[in-house]
Amino acid sequence: MNFLKIAAISAAIAIALGAFGSHALNDRLVAEGMIEAWKTAVLYHLVHSVALFSLAFRSGGIQSRQSTIAAWTWLAGILLFSGSLYGLALGGPSILGPVTPLGGLSLIVGWVALAFSSASE
Repeated sequence: MNFLKIAAISAAIAIALGAFGSHALNDRLVAEGMIEAWKTAVLYHLVHSVALFSLAFRSGGIQSRQSTIAAWTWLAGILLFSGSLYGLALGGPSILGPVTPLGGLSLIVGWVALAFSSASE
């Protein structure tokens, strides 16, 4: 899996969604009180895309088991956490609400896995 490319594409999507929310959806999101949810989704999406890029870049690819776990759980977290917030902000079904904490947990697991990865990668 080429996590450098995935991270770069994910970061580009985060920036595009941030701009889309700010320009095309701002009035709708403000009216529905979902602007903060959108901003949070974009922030976590972008931060974890950059973290994934840094992880892949520092090791020339993901190598250790812990780094691989971090990479995959960050990807899952981006999809679950940010994805559910994007969906809720756009008026998606309320079933997305319980998905958000699962995504947050995935992001946390990734950071904990990274804490136990080899410093020499």
